Amino acid sequence: MSRVCEICGKGTVKANRITRRGKAKKEGGVGKHITKTSRRRQKPNLVKVKAIVDGRPKRIKVCTKCLKSGRVERAY
Repeated sequence: MSRVCEICGKGTVKANRITRRGKAKKEGGVGKHITKTSRRRQKPNLVKVKAIVDGRPKRIKVCTKCLKSGRVERAY
């Protein structure tokens, strides 16, 4: 099983990590400057939940947004 929500399909996303240096303008400096950008991964907030799928309880990975919105019927 991968890091993907089984309801909406939300998965990992690539993003930039930005490194800055310098003193901020509001602190009396000339401003922050970007010195380096490197790639990073943003992972979805997944939870293993026992839910009802096709009339039977099954353990699936679901993002918390789907849980809060009520797209998943939980089996307690």
